[in-house]
Amino acid sequence: MAIIERTAAQGVVPTQRRGLRVPRPPWAVLAPAILVAAAMVLPLAYLMVRTVSAGGEALELLWQPRTLEVLGRTLLLAATVSFGAVTIAVPVAWLTVRSDLPGRRLWAVATVLPLGIPSFVGGLAAVAALGPRGMLQQLLERPFGVERLPEIYGFFGAALVLTLLTYPYVLLSVRAALWGLDPALEEASRNLGQGPWHTFRRVVLPHLRPAIVAGALLVALYTLSDFGAVSLLRFDSFTRVIYLQYQSSFDRTLAAVFSLVLVALAAALLVLEARTRGKARYHRSTVGVLRPPRTVALGHWRWPALGFCALLVSAALLMPVAVLAYWLARGLAAGEPLRLVWQAAANSLYVSALAALATVAAALPVTVLLVRYPGRVSALVERATYVGFALPGIVIALALVFFGANFAPFLYQTLGLLVLAYVVRFLPQAVGAARASLLQVNPSLEEAARSLGHSPTRVLATVVVPLVRPGILAGAALVFLTTMKELPATLLLSPIGFKTLATSIWSAAEAAFFARAAAPALLLLLVAAVPTALLMLGEGERQR
Repeated sequence: MAIIERTAAQGVVPTQRRGLRVPRPPWAVLAPAILVAAAMVLPLAYLMVRTVSAGGEALELLWQPRTLEVLGRTLLLAATVSFGAVTIAVPVAWLTVRSDLPGRRLWAVATVLPLGIPSFVGGLAAVAALGPRGMLQQLLERPFGVERLPEIYGFFGAALVLTLLTYPYVLLSVRAALWGLDPALEEASRNLGQGPWHTFRRVVLPHLRPAIVAGALLVALYTLSDFGAVSLLRFDSFTRVIYLQYQSSFDRTLAAVFSLVLVALAAALLVLEARTRGKARYHRSTVGVLRPPRTVALGHWRWPALGFCALLVSAALLMPVAVLAYWLARGLAAGEPLRLVWQAAANSLYVSALAALATVAAALPVTVLLVRYPGRVSALVERATYVGFALPGIVIALALVFFGANFAPFLYQTLGLLVLAYVVRFLPQAVGAARASLLQVNPSLEEAARSLGHSPTRVLATVVVPLVRPGILAGAALVFLTTMKELPATLLLSPIGFKTLATSIWSAAEAAFFARAAAPALLLLLVAAVPTALLMLGEGERQR
């Protein structure tokens, strides 16, 4: 038995790249990657300038008991949300890719759609539906005499809402990795007498590790930088403290110091992720046509799996939609005009498409550098890439306002500067998804193309890009959806008169006109659902 397990492990567990000399990256990859990294550290440079101006006061602020308390609460929230997102996303990804789940293509689309819900909309929906005197309490009051539900405010409510809104980060990454996993690995393990669960634990799960870790990292960084949900659910996170400091004080030095703490947290997460990832190879050892994965029959687990997906979609998607529809119906009954703000919808589509294209283009050379040419330079580029995602959007926006006003006046108050903010904010999403796909591509394919005389740029365009297309498309979908719901950067950097659905929703919600906010919020979900549905419905055909 030990011999069988050792033989199976040799065939399916990723091997280590030890003793191999990493080639120097070509300038076609290195130069654009360094340029992207330089753009990513613009907010960090802004924060450093602000913090240095504070002198010794900055250290005193960092070691206050209140600062350490908020830091601990924020770390606990990020860890809880990341764990919850992975726990939900991995089984859903496997069910929608590998099993005979009834209507699995429908569930593949529905389980990703919560990604298009802004956190402040999700927070409002949770308070309205699950609050002590919310819609659920009103439904239970007459038949069961329930006068008040337990408080949803605080840590539990923030963790619940953020988990339900962020698990698609892990889901999309793991789905792309499952489509790229060679079924021959699982077949080899099964032929050696291993059962389904042992094969999944020893074969499938190790090869999914880069996708899982990349998705969990995005979830943790998103949680660190979120303001909408934690604010509405009254959880005192680090980001909320930063926003309150920006709003209540003209001197933004304290907020800059706190923002640098978030950068340090992001760097620590990156180091942890890099150590977890290791130097293992996850591509196939042989070159050939990749066969589609075998569909696994769920048997008597079919209906429990269906119930799990239905419950997840109901909580993460249908509940917010139902709350928004309820507000819209009440507004129309009270004479509120129907405000669908079509121009704002067109603006959201346009700027989100620009951001997705620009971010994917920036992510490609960074991804190739990280995966194919690991070293000190690639490590620095990787850490610079993730700086923006850990910062609140208002910090990035203010940094770019400072940069545009002082060094690039031709970009000030233009769509170009707004798109740059989106790239800085959401580049890790594209890099994480593309890296998970590139790790499964055998480097010998690129070496063969170069041996035929093709330049690095041509190899990148004709070999690498087609092979990592699932990851590129997943990353583009992530950037598109998150750009549509980004609020602080859009408020500060949009050209005069340029309104998006997110800013329209926030303007109405801030004034407590929830019925007026319902129509653009529902339209935002609809606009986000269409490209997501097209992407996910065509995913299986592209992989086959």
